[in-house]
Formats: sequence, C-alpha cells, structure tokens
Amino acid sequence: TEYAEFLHCKGRKFTDFDEVRQEIEVETDRITGVNKGISSIPINLRIYSPHVLSLTLIDLPGITKVPVGDQPPDIEQQIRDMIMQFISRENCLILAVTPANTDLANSDALKLAKEVDPQGLRTIGVITKLDLMDEGTDAREILENKLLPLRRGYIGVVNRSQKDIDGKKDIKAALLAERKFFLSHPAYRHMADRMGTPYLQKVLNQQLTNHIRDTLPGFRSKLQSQLLSIEHEVEVYKNFRPEDPTRKTKALLQMVQQFSVDFEKRIEGSGDQVDTLELSGGAKINRIFHERFPFELVKMEFNEKELRREISYAIKNIHGIRQVLPITGLFTPDMAFEAIVKKQIVKLKGPCLKSVDLVMQELINTVKKCTKKLATYPRLCEETERIVAGYIREREEKTKDQVLLLIDIQVSYINTNHEDFIGFANAQQRSSQVNKSAVGNQVIRKGWLTINNIGIMKGGSKEYWFVLTAESLSWYKDDEEKEKKYMLPLDNLKVRDVEKSFMSSKHIFALFNTEQRNVYKDYRFLELACDSQEEVDSWKASLLRAGVYPDKSSTENDENGQADNFSMDPQLERQVETIRNLVDSYMSIINKCIRDLIPKTIMHLMINNVKEFINAELLAHLYSSEDQNTLMEESAEQAQRRDEMLRMYQALKEALAIIGDISTSTVSTPAPPPVDDSWLQQARRSPPPSPSTQRRPTLNNPPTRPLSGRGPAPAIPSPGPHVGAPPVPFRPGPLPPFPSGGEALGGPPQVPSRPTRAPPSVPR
Repeated sequence: TEYAEFLHCKGRKFTDFDEVRQEIEVETDRITGVNKGISSIPINLRIYSPHVLSLTLIDLPGITKVPVGDQPPDIEQQIRDMIMQFISRENCLILAVTPANTDLANSDALKLAKEVDPQGLRTIGVITKLDLMDEGTDAREILENKLLPLRRGYIGVVNRSQKDIDGKKDIKAALLAERKFFLSHPAYRHMADRMGTPYLQKVLNQQLTNHIRDTLPGFRSKLQSQLLSIEHEVEVYKNFRPEDPTRKTKALLQMVQQFSVDFEKRIEGSGDQVDTLELSGGAKINRIFHERFPFELVKMEFNEKELRREISYAIKNIHGIRQVLPITGLFTPDMAFEAIVKKQIVKLKGPCLKSVDLVMQELINTVKKCTKKLATYPRLCEETERIVAGYIREREEKTKDQVLLLIDIQVSYINTNHEDFIGFANAQQRSSQVNKSAVGNQVIRKGWLTINNIGIMKGGSKEYWFVLTAESLSWYKDDEEKEKKYMLPLDNLKVRDVEKSFMSSKHIFALFNTEQRNVYKDYRFLELACDSQEEVDSWKASLLRAGVYPDKSSTENDENGQADNFSMDPQLERQVETIRNLVDSYMSIINKCIRDLIPKTIMHLMINNVKEFINAELLAHLYSSEDQNTLMEESAEQAQRRDEMLRMYQALKEALAIIGDISTSTVSTPAPPPVDDSWLQQARRSPPPSPSTQRRPTLNNPPTRPLSGRGPAPAIPSPGPHVGAPPVPFRPGPLPPFPSGGEALGGPPQVPSRPTRAPPSVPR
C-alpha cells in the first residue's frame, strides 16, 4: 500500500493524498500565517511506494523580486541564501528549471547553478512550458544543446496547465499527454525518447547510480579498515560461551596472568604499551633513585651557617667550664666531631623515608594502570587492586624499618679509619670547598629552557638550547649548536627557587653568584623557566652533578664572617674549620654509602617482593577473598559492548558483501565532455523577473508556499497504480544532514515554475 508520512505528524500514515495536500496547506499557514509570509522551516514528507525512485527531492522556491504581503524587504536575498544552502553541496544534482517562453540567457536558475557548479557536472537544464510558446517558435536548438549549451544538456517537459489541474487531470493522463505532445510536434519528434518527465527520472536514476559507483572504492576501504580495527577484539568475543562451566576459571587465570605480565613489563620497561606523555612505572622509580633522592640529600646537607654554629656550640659545651686551648696535642676533636656527625647522619632519615613513600606511590599507580584491563569484571578489578595495594603498604612498613636500621647502624659506629677519611692532620690544611662530582668537562645535560627575566625592552623572555657541562652552562640559538649566545662558568654559582607568577604557566628557578657578582650581563640572577615542576627538578639534579648546589639561606651575606656571630676567638675559629672539614669528609662517605644502599633496599624489600607476591600468591588470595562466581561477574556495560561489537562485525561483513555485488552489477556512464558555457558569464547582471512570477493566473498563494503543480519533479513515478500521488513540496529550510560516502545521493534541488497551481486529485 502506498502511503505518506510527515515528520511533524510522527506515527500517522496518510493513504489519501488529498489529505496530504490539505496537511501541507494547514502546516504552511500555521508557520507563516495567511498573508504570503515566509519561513525557513521545512515541511518534511516521505512517500512510500514500490513505483518511485529512491531520491530526495528538495523543492525550492523561485526568486521573488518584489515583496508582497507579510514578506520582508530582503525577500530576494533570503530566498537566494536558502537556495545556495542546498545547491552548494557536492552530492546534490541541480535541476535548473527555466520556462521556454522566457529568455534562457537571463535564467536565475542557471546563473545560481553556475556559481556553485562551474564545471557543470551537477547541473541539468529543464525546459518547461514548451506547449505555451508562441506559434511558429520552438526550443529545438536549446534542447539539442546547440544554442546556449550545458555540459549535461537540457530535458524538455510539459506539465499540467491550470485548466488541467482544475479539471482533476491525474498524473497518469498528464504523462500520456506529454508523450503525445513530443511525438506529434515536428520540432521535437526526432528526440521524443530524450524528452519528458519519465526520461528525466531515468537520467536522475543514472546519476545516482554513477555517484554510488564512484564512491564505492572509498567506502569499501573505510569498511575494511573498520573491520580490521575491531577484528582482534571480536576474536575474543567469538569464543565466548556463557554456558561453559570452566569459562570463569579460565578467565580468572588468564586475567591474573595478564596482570602479572603487565606489572612486570611496566616495572622492567619492556611494556608493549609505552606511555609517551609522562614517565611512569620503572622509569619514574629510576628517576626517584638517581635524581630525586640525591637532590633531597644535598638539599638537607648544605646549610653552612647552621653547621658552623652547631660545631662552635659543640666545642664549647665539650670543654665546659674549661678554657678552649690552642690546637696542640691536648686538643682532641673526636667528641665534637662525633656529636656533629651523628646529628648529620640522623638528618638523612627524612630524605630516605621520603624516597620510600615516592616509590610506594608509584607502585600503587602502576597497579591501578594494570587493573584497567580487568575492567570487564568489576569485582575482580576491585579485589586485585585492594589486595596488591595492601601488600605494597605492608612492604612499605618493613622497608622503612630497614632504612631506619641502616641509618642507625651508621650512627652506632663512626669509622674514622675509613680509607677515604681525610684524618685530623689533613683536615687542618684542607679548604671546606666540596669537590665537584663531575669529572672533566663532560656534557651532563642538554635541553630547551626559557630565560625569564630579560625585560621586554631588551627582547623579552626567549627560549634557547642549553648545554650543561662540568665547568660551564652555555646556551645557543637552537639545537644545532652553531650560534652560541653565551657561556656561563659554574664557579661560585648556586641555584634557588623562584615563585611562579600568577600570569605565567612556567615553573622557574634561578642561578646566582655567591660573591654578589652579576651572573649574566647586568643581571644578578639568571631566571630559567620550564614547562613542568618535574623538568625543574631534573635540571636541579643535573646542576647538582656539576657542583651547583641549592641555596639554603637567602640571608647569607659573607660566609667568612659567619663564625663571628658565635665568637671572635681566632683559636675557636680554627677548631671549627678543622671539625668542619672532618665532618665534610665523613659525610661524603656516608652519603655515598646511603645513595647506594637505599635504592637496593627498596628494590629488594618492596619492588621485587611485590612482583613475587603477584606471581605466586595473588591468585590464592583472590580465591580466599570471595566466591569465584561473584569475582567473575561480568559488568552490564561489557555484556552490552560485546553484543554491539559482534553485531557491528556482522554488519560490516554483510555491507562488504553487498558492495561487492553492487560493484559488479551496476553500469555507470561517463561524464559528458565540457562545453563552452561562457554565455552564462556574458548574460545581463539584472535579469527580468523570475519565470516563476510570469503567467500567474492568480495570487491566491505566495511564491514561497508552492503547491505540487510547480516544476518537474524527479520523483514523479512512472504510470502505475500510484499515479494520483503528487510530488510533495515543502517550505525551504535549514539543510538536513546529507548522506556521506556511499549513501544514497541527495535529491536534486528544483526551482519551481508554477507555484500557484492547485494539486491534482487522487486516482480512482
């Protein structure tokens, strides 16, 4: 049964096409009023019939030059914008409709089509009202594409007259009358088989076929790539058997094994899913061991002012009421030295425990990332994360106990016979300067940094390529290192933090000279900026290797005069300096030992232990924690995803099979060769009123509310039981989404020619 549906009347089927016509009129009046108003809201109508082509017909209005009724003053521009909105789409065919009794060179339809389709590949000329031409004239040369040619030529049609419409002449009879006209007219009979509405339908159908055929290769490639992208995941789902009693056991074993492998790969660094955005897993732990931990140690260690004060107090307190004697055989620095050293060693507990905390947090983050693959089973994911995180925290406590034990062991016995210890005699002759850890002038680090404190008048902040060696910090214009901008020696330099400005997203640190000299040109500080705090910490660690230490006291003015705050006694000063050198020598031994032992302790007691637990004991803990059926209960989202993936996989395979059939069974025609259509540019810029406004018998309806007698409609069916169904127009409006790729070609927009005719009657 043939029927029609309106988008604004969802669920209602119209089988009487008189009701369809009436609904169009009612909806038009409801939106635009009854005084020739306009609206860009379309009336969407779909007609279902086995006798019509699958095309979308967009029935557009002719251009109105003079506003009438409630029409706005810019009615011409508004209608033009509506038309351009549709015909500019590449998947639209343009039916440029022009009455035969007007000047074709001034056709608005052809001019608009030329603007959006300069090659003429989408434009088909349609000549109407051939039966109304003056006696003795015809359009033969135009229809033969000799006069004013178009690339796709012209097709002539003869629609019903107003008298035919008033007399209820149906479409079937109108098509027969059209056929008779072309066969009987001496100017057109030789091309009658290429004229008329049925031939126009055939041409449109062929263009749709061509379009589909042209888009098939790209569409097939897209479908194949989609199929390949989901094939791996579908392979897992294909073997899914919900009724299999061993399914849950197998899945549990596989999931735990996969979790174990993923965790080990993330720690050892051989993972197949490499994070390219940030450091994680083993790489971040390695950074904690070799950059963050040494930096924390040095930050804690170098507080010169406080250390000298403590040594001075220790010497005085050890002598008690007795006078401090000159440095002779009677002076023994052992007691003061041991007191100071033990206090310094105890301070190492903070950085050591902090490194344990950082590693523990990174292990837990790694576990969370690895459990994402268990999201199919929410309870299993939660339990695995809970059990492993709980075990990591247990190991954290034991590791901290062992770290504290290592510090206590160092405190318990001060080995002054160590081969690297300078001894009392050398301490008196040696300066307090700490030797640089970097040897020679080797390159320690390279990278981009921004010099932040250069004023706008001198060029403003700018990014340079920095090269840090054991002796200097140089920067270049770019990473090719050809144009050196400056080389800064590292002697007497220290590094300090700078507060980030609320206007800046950069993280800043500064270099300055301890002797109050300018660091760079006339700047006391050289402020360097990075994009992240991690990058700042990394540069600080690299500077530390080069012997540039962090500044602990911003109020320090003169290191040589600090001891004067405690005593002006030169004898005491010499003793302070001697013990300071002894402490420095011994603490370098302790630091070297701690920097080596703490990472090994953490690795053994935490990381390796957690890996062994996951490999050997996690499965047993999961079995004992909860019932297996509860653990392996699949999430509703996962079940839905599995069904969707299987459906999509099947649909893609069917689509590829269908495309294979289409590509071998369709016949396409090549595009016609280009023609000389320069006449369109030479036409007058001010054409006469649109053909749709001529020969108008009445003004009952505004031109923006066309009825179904206007213009040729490619969806007009061939003779058959449906013939009473008129082609249904609608008010133009916002462009609906067009099909993409290989979907059906959007129907051709049509410029109507007879907007005021009444629609035909329903066939008997």
